[in-house]
Order: sequence, then C-alpha cells, then structure tokens
Amino acid sequence: MPLKEYPAGQAFSGVIGRTFDVSQPAWPAPNRAAKGAQNVLFIVLDDTGFGQLGCYGSPISTPNLDALANDGLRYSSMHTTALCSPSRSCMITGRNHHSNGLACITEGSMGYPGANGYMPFENGTLSEILLQHGYNTYALGKWHLTPAEATSAAGPYDRWPLGRGFERYYGFLGGDTHQYYPELVADNHQVEPETSPEQGYHLTPDLVEKAKSMIADAKQVAPDKPFFMYFCTGAMHAPHHVPKEWADKYKGKFDDGWDAYREKVFEKQKAIGIVPANTSLSRHDPDVQDWNSLPADERRLYARMMEVFAGFLEHTDHYIGELIAFLKEMGEYENTLIMVISDNGASAEGGPHGSVNEGKFFNNVPDDLGKNLAAIDDIGGPKFFNHYPWGWTHAGNTPFRRWKRETYRGGTADPFIVCWPKGIKAKGEIRTQYCHAIDMVPTVLDALGIAPPTKIRGVTQSPLQGFSLKSSFDDAAAPSLHVTQYFEMFGHRSLYHDGWRAVCPWPGTSFTESGLGFGAPMDHDKLTELDAHGWELYNLNDDFAETKDLAEADKARLIAMIGMWYVEAGKYNVLPIDSRGTLRLGEERPQIAVGRKKYVYYPGTQVVPGNAAPLLVNRHHSVSVHANVPKGGAEGVLFCMGGNDGGFSFYVEDGKLTYGYNYVADQRFKVQSSNGGIPEGDHIFSFEFTPTGEADIAKGKGVPANVKLFVDAHPVGSGELPVTIPLTLGLAAGVAVGADTGAPVMDDYAAPFAFTGTVRKALIDVSGGAVEDQEARMRMYLARQ
Repeated sequence: MPLKEYPAGQAFSGVIGRTFDVSQPAWPAPNRAAKGAQNVLFIVLDDTGFGQLGCYGSPISTPNLDALANDGLRYSSMHTTALCSPSRSCMITGRNHHSNGLACITEGSMGYPGANGYMPFENGTLSEILLQHGYNTYALGKWHLTPAEATSAAGPYDRWPLGRGFERYYGFLGGDTHQYYPELVADNHQVEPETSPEQGYHLTPDLVEKAKSMIADAKQVAPDKPFFMYFCTGAMHAPHHVPKEWADKYKGKFDDGWDAYREKVFEKQKAIGIVPANTSLSRHDPDVQDWNSLPADERRLYARMMEVFAGFLEHTDHYIGELIAFLKEMGEYENTLIMVISDNGASAEGGPHGSVNEGKFFNNVPDDLGKNLAAIDDIGGPKFFNHYPWGWTHAGNTPFRRWKRETYRGGTADPFIVCWPKGIKAKGEIRTQYCHAIDMVPTVLDALGIAPPTKIRGVTQSPLQGFSLKSSFDDAAAPSLHVTQYFEMFGHRSLYHDGWRAVCPWPGTSFTESGLGFGAPMDHDKLTELDAHGWELYNLNDDFAETKDLAEADKARLIAMIGMWYVEAGKYNVLPIDSRGTLRLGEERPQIAVGRKKYVYYPGTQVVPGNAAPLLVNRHHSVSVHANVPKGGAEGVLFCMGGNDGGFSFYVEDGKLTYGYNYVADQRFKVQSSNGGIPEGDHIFSFEFTPTGEADIAKGKGVPANVKLFVDAHPVGSGELPVTIPLTLGLAAGVAVGADTGAPVMDDYAAPFAFTGTVRKALIDVSGGAVEDQEARMRMYLARQ
C-alpha cells in the first residue's frame, strides 16, 4: 500500500487512535518537482564581447559553445547593464540593476536605494523560486552579489549564495580572482585550492569538476530531481591566465592587428547573419592607436596579449564542453534548458597599452610599456595579473562602438545562446527580438510552467520587470515583448524604445574627444547641459551598430525619449547619478564593528577580505605580531595584505625582519633589519608606516612613507617608500596572519611561505600612536585578547 501523504503546512490527514493498531499514518509530502521537470543551466562568461565567440564571427575557436548554438538559438539583440554585478543581479532576479540596489559593482556601492549593494529580498532569485518547486540549486564561480563589506567570516551570510536560495556553492565572492591562486569559498567558508600551479592547477577545470560532482551527488540518489545550476567562470575577466600551450595555438594569428580583426569579424558576422546585411561598421575609436603606425615591439606585445586572451577563451570553451559532455553522458542534456551569456561587453580595464597588472587601472596608475615588454614571455602565467589594450577591447565588441562601463552597444550588447533540445524545435537559427538580462528569469519560468511567486520565505515579492522570450523559441517572427529599457552606468545613459536608442555618453563620445577620463565627476549643472545638448539618437532598424546620429533630424522623438529615460529612472531608483568611477572604491561604508582603532587577528582563521579590513592606504598605521621563534631561528610570513597585484608583507627572510611593499606589481620595495638574526623565544615584531608627503590619487600615487621595524619596541631598521598604492590593495586583497595564502605579495618567496615558528596573534593599530611609546601597552593588549 502506498504511503499516505499530505501537503506540508496542512493538517495531518491520517488517523490517530489510542494505539498504533487502530491508527493510520500519514506523512508530510516531500517537496517534489513536477514530473518531467527540466534542468536549468546558466553559463555566464565575464567580459566577453559580441565579436569574440566563434559563432558570433570571431576567429577564436569555441567549438563547444558553437555546438550549443547549432543545437539551439543565437540572439543578436541581447543586452546587459555594461558592468558585472549589476548584470548578474538582473540575470538571477528578473529585475533591473538599480531595483536590485546594484547601480555599480558592490565595491562601488553608495548610500542610496538604487546603489547600496544590498539586493532586496523582495526581489527573489531564480534559485529561491526553483527551490520551492523541488529543485536542487547550485552556484559555481564568480558571485559578486554580496555587499563587499559583508564578505568576511563575520557575515552576515544572508546575501551569500546559500542565503539566496543556492544549496551548494563553490567559487569566489569578489569581482575577479587569480586563476592560479583563487580566493575560494565552499558554501560559507574559505578553502584553499587542492593543488598548486606547479601541479597544474587552474580555476576553470576546478569549477567544472566541482559542477559535475554536485550534479552527480544528487542524481545518483534522486535521478528525476531537476537542478538549477548558475555556472560563472572567472574567464574572460582579467587576469587572462592560461597555460602557455593554449596561447601558443594562436601564435601569429593577430599580427595584422585589431583593425584587421574588426574587418574580418564584421564580414563574417554579416555572412552568418548575426548582424543585418545593411549594417555599417562603427568607426575606428579615437582612443585606440592605429595599429600600422605602432613600433614593431609594441605590435609584438599587443599581439601576444591577444594570443593569451584567445587561448584563455578556447581553454574555457574546452572545459565548458566537458560539462556539457557530462550532461550527455548522464542522459540529462536533452532535458536541460541552457542559457549562455556574458555580463557585459569586452573590458577596457587594461588601458590603452594593456597591462601586466589590472590593479593599476583601479588605482589610476599608468602602465609602463617597457616593463610590459619585459614581461612578454610570462604573460598568461601566474606571475602577472594581465589584461590586453583598448584596441582589442574595441575589436572584441565588433561591430559596435566602445566597451564595458559605457552604455553604447559595445558595452551592453552581448552574445546570448539558448539551447534546449527537448523544448526548442529550431536548430542553429538566429533570433533578432530585443531582450535584456532581466528577461532570463521570466523566460525560464514560462518554459517551466511556473508562475512567479507572490511570497518567498514570507517576504512579499515585487513584480518581475523582464519579459519571456519563449514565444521566440520556435517563431523567428514573434514580436519583441521587451519594448522599453533604460541604461545607466557611471553617468553614461541610454534608452531603448521600440527600435530606437537615445544615448547620452559621459564623459563623452571618447576620452580623446572630451578631454576627460573615465570617472570624471558630473555635477548638477553639467547634467542639465547634457540633457540639453548631449544626447544622440539612433534607429536600430536601419543602423544596427549606431553609426548615424539622428538627434538633429528627429528632435521631437529625442526629446520624448529623454523624458522617458527620466520616467524609467524614477520607476527603478536610478537617481542620483554618480559618475566618479574608481574614486567610489575608496568611499567609507557601514561595517558590522564600527569606530575601532585597533584590530586583532589570529593565525589559522579565514582571510579577512579587504572591504572588511581596516583601510591602510595613505594613513599612519602599525602592525605588531606576537610570535615565538624556536631554537635555530625561523622564517616566513608574519602578516600580509594583498597579492602579486599589490600589497605588503611583513616576514622573516634569511634571518632578517623584512617589510616588503608591492606597488601594483610595478615596483617592489624592501626594508630590512640592519642587525643580526631575529631573537629566539616570545617576542613582538612590529613595523610602523608613517606618511611623509601628500598623495596624488588622480595620478595613481599614494603617500610616500617611512617604515620603521621593531623587536619588542627596539628599533632594528628603517627605510623609505617613494610611492604607495593610492586607492585599493586589490579587489580581493585581505588580511592573512602567519602565511601568504594567495599569489605571493613579494617575488622573493613562494606562497604560502608560512612562518616556521608560532604566530600567536597580530594587532593593527590605526590610532596614530608611535610604536616606541606604545609597545608595553600593545603587549598587554595582545595578551588580553
């Protein structure tokens, strides 16, 4: 006899007698998915432009993604927000990024409802919805949706992946990570990679292996239970890291430069129909150098940077192929709705000349061509945090103008592949319907036959703001349901409405033409002037790549669309506009523990992320470490913050107490003790950082400083730092005690270079008091913690 069940939350439907023999059992029904429910797989690439996948006209080999397109659909008018966190919030909630509190990346949050970084619970995620319908839910790779100041072990964890409806998580919480030394989190705790770069470790295959195991873990127990997997590679965001043999596949393939790439890709795009035949290629961007006029050494460097990027993309495609092959092997492929998307257009964070350290961009530090040339043989390996130059960014977004962070279509138009063998009859076709990342959740729910919930965990839900694309699956002529869509990113604004786009670029159509750089502040008067004279107008039906400005010819339409932009801005919490770019990274934000001048940290604990650690740039501070040195001495890291892209390390090397400073991988400085080896036994090892001049943040220079070293308050060495990091030690840089757990800050030791004595605890003091005057107090303070 089958078990009797009753819906959870309803009254018991069995019979309760005085004894079991006169009673009838009944059980709360398990939360089972509907019979035949489809799996859902989102594959989210990072910083991948419209013209970079093979099936979108690129010469880069992406056979596995191309195969998904051939077995499904490619959309030519998918749009994102022009930046990662904002776009990702749209993908999993079906609401606009300002509605999600994500006007910017979480590190650039501001104290306004549309920008505070706190994705509200009334905007439920697809994982939270499908969890209610009996799905397993998994997230892997890049998250970047937790307020940056809440990513430490102190939480709160309610906006980590497991707090937003995912049952399992493996990946990194920040915006990017080192592909060989990633900052990894499993569920709600930090973990270290299982192998090293020397043993062949790379993040992408690690993510794929974990994804396969999560699916297998559940399917071997409950084969009919569907899953939703949100799989987000670190690729193709910088650093462009890939084993050398993958990059070498492309040797010589880009020697003719970015302009030639654009022309070839554009012709291919027209030939395969991904852009209309009447499309005109957008102009050569004024901020991009003319390839043919560059010196041979520069062309060689830039070609190699693109070879590394291409190898990285093919490597990523290969491992995505392994995940798809696994689904086929398990018999789950046909029954899985797969959506592949990028979070924005190709990235310009490498600057005009490319970079061996993307951290320079976030600190306004210009790149040095000579140093980049010297690094050419190591680009792609673990030593550098590399990124290609603007020319390849522009080429990657062919046929559009501009790039990530800007709301021209180069920043917002992205590849989008939908493959669902059991649910879509059409194969290998192109769809032209206008769509946006907020349409993904409504499309999935429509395909699965699930109504958006009115409540999730007791929280009344806001309406979805996107539109289903299901009607276009088997009907190429289905009308676009998404008629109006606003855009805003760092003051760069645009509006789509019924085939037209109005665009108001900031700081201008290019940096060269405006005379301003990224992050130029926009005040109220400037905004008023822009609304009067700064908008452009394009008819996408005739001008797919936005090359013919009709603002003067159709002023009435433009004025109406500007007004419509403000209506949308009011509806979705877009205001106030804040164009300040990287300067927003340095804003003070609420912390769980406020008003401290002293911070105590312990070895063997999770790394404290930079946004939850004290801000040490451009200010007086000291660090004291209570440690025991065994007989015969010790070596290793006592305390560090940062990675090989920038930061500082306090360590013992060759018996000498050492302070090492890494200025955005451009220069490294060392201050060492001048006397003999460090003493044995219990001691307090300290350094004091004292600014000796002013910072010039706009030019990428933090304060110069004097560094003094102490053992038990006795000075043992001092030295000068001519320049320091002005804004951030790195998006993922955090506090580590007793070891350098990621990519090593200094290049004279190998990670983790753990201290071979015993570290008891460490104290950061930002009160401004001198170490010499406070050592006894520090010893007492450390001893009482």
